[in-house]
Amino acid sequence: MLAILGLQYRLWIGDGSFSQVWQLNNKVAQQVRDNDVVEQRNELLNAEVLDLKNGYDAIEEQARFNLGMIGKDETFYIVVTSAN
Repeated sequence: MLAILGLQYRLWIGDGSFSQVWQLNNKVAQQVRDNDVVEQRNELLNAEVLDLKNGYDAIEEQARFNLGMIGKDETFYIVVTSAN
């Protein structure tokens, strides 16, 4: 009888119990979701790196957007709109 109680204790409360397995399964599922998000971000970054390695247009786009580059024989205009 005592052995049965001991086994039941481990099944419901102790190491490897149902609740512990359930918690670990939830953690694994959350980590899989987190990994998917990071993998998508890495794919976007990889595509951007390939663009920068292979094309002058991508480099020029980054310079214009991030550094405010203005090309030779270009005129820069700022359009100011009213606050109304």
